[in-house]
Amino acid sequence: MHNLIDTIQLGIYHLPYDLLSDRALLTEKIYSDMRKNYYWSEDFTPEYYIAQAKAGFIAVTDSFEENDLLLPEIQFSYALLDFRDLHINRKVQKLLRKKPLHIEIDTALDAVVQGIELTHRNNWLTPRYLKMLKETEGKDGNFKVISVSLSDGEKLVAGEIGYIIGRTYTSLSGFSCKEKPYNHYGTAQLVLLAQHLESEGFAFWNLGQPYMDYKFALGAKIYERGEFLKRWFEATGQ
Repeated sequence: MHNLIDTIQLGIYHLPYDLLSDRALLTEKIYSDMRKNYYWSEDFTPEYYIAQAKAGFIAVTDSFEENDLLLPEIQFSYALLDFRDLHINRKVQKLLRKKPLHIEIDTALDAVVQGIELTHRNNWLTPRYLKMLKETEGKDGNFKVISVSLSDGEKLVAGEIGYIIGRTYTSLSGFSCKEKPYNHYGTAQLVLLAQHLESEGFAFWNLGQPYMDYKFALGAKIYERGEFLKRWFEATGQ
């Protein structure tokens, strides 16, 4: 471990588990430092993953000198959807009127991950990451990984994975079928999920990085780190 710490490139910082459990230290050393956002760890335990997620980080994976790394990011800003702001474009409205589509929650994690693998060329959702997600099951009563899937008959055409903490849902990764008959099904899945979350009393949907147009087309707004964290800790019940 010490060799990896010594050689890791500048611009990414080690994030030990002990720091994640101390809100005062997080505030002093990490949340307030707007020059830094990415951190790293070799800890792929479910306890570590849950702790970093509860602290407001969103983690992906990468490798460094043949070492698998978890990369928790405390973002500079976040895209959040308040359900009153949900926008449903005309094409999706037409699709939802035409077909009685509905989503399934928490029934197809492996199938959704397979869809993500087939769709995304550079997929950070590695087998080790998936194993870690599955191992979080039952570890914490205020944290749950879920899958969301939309099917046409027997064919899975769109889906995503994410996690619930308190009254928040955070997206991790997703996919939609690119075949022409399934145009707009990916957006329909997002709309149906937003409506489901609202009906279940969620406070907001954390869509993560504020860089993709589809998030704002859906109605998301940008919250800077400090604004996000205030809302985050209120809604996650921490």
